[in-house]
Amino acid sequence: MSIIDPHYRSVQQLLKNASFSIDEYQREYKWEKRNVDELLDDLCAKFWSCYRPGDETPKVAEYQGYFLGSIIVSKRGGKSYLVDGQQRVTSLTLLLIYLYRRAIDMSLPVRSQIEPLIFSDSYGQPKFNLDIPEREPVIRALFEDQPFNRDGHDESIQTMHARYGDILERDLQGELEGAFTHFIYWLLGNVGLIEIATDNDTYAYAIFETMNDRGRPLSPVDMLKAFLLAPIGDAATRRSVNQGWKREVHELVSWGGEQDAERDSACIKAWLRAQHAESTRERKAGASDRDWELIGSAFHRWMRDVADRVGIGRDRANIRLMSEEFPFFAKVYKTILAASRDYTRGLEAVYYNAHNEFTWQNTVLLAPLDLADDDDTVRSKLAATATYVDIWLMRRAVNYIRVGYSSTAYAMFLLCRDIRRKPLKELVTLLKAKLEADDVSFDGAPSRGRRGIDGLGLNQFSRRYIYHMLARLTAYSETQSGRPDLFDQYVDRERTNACDIEHIWADDYDRFKSLFPTREEFYAARDHVAALLLLPADVNRSLQDRDYTDKVGVYARQNLYAASLSGDAYEHQPQFRSFRERSGMPFKPYLTFGRAEQAERAALVKTLAKEIWSPDRLDSILD
Repeated sequence: MSIIDPHYRSVQQLLKNASFSIDEYQREYKWEKRNVDELLDDLCAKFWSCYRPGDETPKVAEYQGYFLGSIIVSKRGGKSYLVDGQQRVTSLTLLLIYLYRRAIDMSLPVRSQIEPLIFSDSYGQPKFNLDIPEREPVIRALFEDQPFNRDGHDESIQTMHARYGDILERDLQGELEGAFTHFIYWLLGNVGLIEIATDNDTYAYAIFETMNDRGRPLSPVDMLKAFLLAPIGDAATRRSVNQGWKREVHELVSWGGEQDAERDSACIKAWLRAQHAESTRERKAGASDRDWELIGSAFHRWMRDVADRVGIGRDRANIRLMSEEFPFFAKVYKTILAASRDYTRGLEAVYYNAHNEFTWQNTVLLAPLDLADDDDTVRSKLAATATYVDIWLMRRAVNYIRVGYSSTAYAMFLLCRDIRRKPLKELVTLLKAKLEADDVSFDGAPSRGRRGIDGLGLNQFSRRYIYHMLARLTAYSETQSGRPDLFDQYVDRERTNACDIEHIWADDYDRFKSLFPTREEFYAARDHVAALLLLPADVNRSLQDRDYTDKVGVYARQNLYAASLSGDAYEHQPQFRSFRERSGMPFKPYLTFGRAEQAERAALVKTLAKEIWSPDRLDSILD
């Protein structure tokens, strides 16, 4: 007789010296950045609600736990196969690898407790506890902190590598600071899930189907709908409103030709935060969740609790919210999604922020909207707010200021509150004033440890933003010279022969010892944004470590930003020459490229950046 054995297990109990496989017909690992962000945000919120400064590490045992849900495991042939739970277990493994690497860097004793949750010894044979052979290379590379090129690998491997990058960017170590070790112990011992194990595949899949197909609990969207419909007394009106709500939800879930069961919930969270959140959790340990956080975790309960403040609870108000307000914001939300996916004239800034994976954009862009706004006003408000976010975001990125989900949540709450339902002209004036008062700039602030573009070099944090910046510099140089705007092509990593970052300096310190006293100085210069270009992958590979004098002729045949290093651009590109003259941009050709030339190129990058990300862009939206 088959046994069904459910047990609650902490992360440590579940994964220590364990081994999980998946069947080859299982779906790919598909978690998106927002899923990882939500998991980390929930974990941190629960941890901070328990932690008190000065707590000794043993105190963590008394902290409240966090429930990750359930997984279903089929045990056969000495292995445990994940029937349900692959996404969570994989994501948890990526988080543990990050914590393990940081614990090693910080020489924390807890690293010895993390390692057997990722990697174990089975009768002398080392193996990873996520025992999926085709995914082993990426897990090993992350575990050993080695470079890994995900190009050409299957979807799961590419997604795992990308999600680990998101965890790195989140920088929990920096976010948690002195509480980092406490968080690790809390995660291992106080976070858990229910493992439902059976030795029969048929039972395992029957459990999976029962949990997912029968008696499925109502979603927060369903519960919100039920709460809003309840006061509507007229049956025909209630039926009509219900049908309209269902239609909007269906269009959200199926938008873009790809089903996403959480898109309706994401839209409602964005709408309610943008338009109705009046408070947020205080930025101190032990603080309670307020509007901003409660909407994110249980918006259906939040709406019930603040019904009087939001002005709902009676039939007419609820009808208006369901039949007018929700459709209005759902329509705009889909416009934002479309502009995030497709480079759209007039809404280019929405695409820029999406490329930088700024997850708060969909929320912030809804804040200044008013139900009375016509389509043109809506688009102008979207453009203005997205432009502000673009400038605000890039100023911080070049100064190595974290711009992830958690680190910007408070700033985005304040922004939503300040710009909520503002008329267009007032909105533009307010956003410009905010940028003018901003203490973060491309010039940096050396006294505060910020070097701006002068200190911007290629590393794990900055690679994404430098790639984005190079594409913007390139596209701007070309559009100002009468060429089409190819930004979306420059950043499209899926297209054939996609662009790569090219180093002007060859990777050979010995050649440049006379210019750089130390190896460190050379590589800092080589990785500086002023010594980088974007080139098609095949061109980039063909140049390898050739000298600048050999490469500059190839640059002359590429995009204008690269070609500007060559004299040919000034002789044979009259529109580029005209752009240079009227703008005063310090473009110059170089026969050789040394430290003085790079310093001049750095001045060009800063001048271009200040123009591209100028607050004056907002004025054009009113024209």
